[in-house]
Amino acid sequence: MAAAGSAQSSESSSQPAKPAAQDQPSMSVQARIQKRREQRRAQAIQDAYSHKYEAYLGGGYERFNLSNGLQRATLWSWNGDFTRFLREDLGVTVDVRGNYGTAFLEPKQQVNNISHPAIYQHSGMIGPVYRFYKTPRYALYGRALAGVSYGTYSGDFSGYQVNSTATGLYPDGAVFALNGAALGDYNVTPNFAARLSGEYTLTGYGSSIQANPEFTIGFVYRWGKP
Repeated sequence: MAAAGSAQSSESSSQPAKPAAQDQPSMSVQARIQKRREQRRAQAIQDAYSHKYEAYLGGGYERFNLSNGLQRATLWSWNGDFTRFLREDLGVTVDVRGNYGTAFLEPKQQVNNISHPAIYQHSGMIGPVYRFYKTPRYALYGRALAGVSYGTYSGDFSGYQVNSTATGLYPDGAVFALNGAALGDYNVTPNFAARLSGEYTLTGYGSSIQANPEFTIGFVYRWGKP
């Protein structure tokens, strides 16, 4: 009887171990599923962001700071850039852009009775870009550019070179330009994305500093696998 009781006790003590053994295959399946998801995500990121080259074309607007109490001018813009990535998240960008708009002059500031002269700027800049956050669908970048901007403010005045002290407009000419931007991409395909950016540009027209906020939107095309 003692031997039988001992055998029953041994059987009962071994029974609780069965659920743990049954759970093990289930955990392995979940781990394999999770691993496959991670592999697919890593591959999607690789497909989207391992390209060597990137081209962008877009448009937007800038709020340009004039002098002598004039209200800021809204300049509508186009811009294009080309980026060569040195590694997956770090590249060098060459950027060109043009900004176009009108200024509003008070009667005492007008030249030849022109109250809304056209003003425009063209610039070329270069600098680093860094991708600091990425998923298969989204990516965020930071960028810094430096270069030259050429402004034309006397185009409506028949060649008359405006005086910034009298009119609030700047003399025509080339000055330095610095640009900092935060960029966000939404990937439509691994090669094609929509981009929205918030930017700040510093220029040096009229021996002063203009701090100008900008917003742009456009499209990115990537190509060139390593």
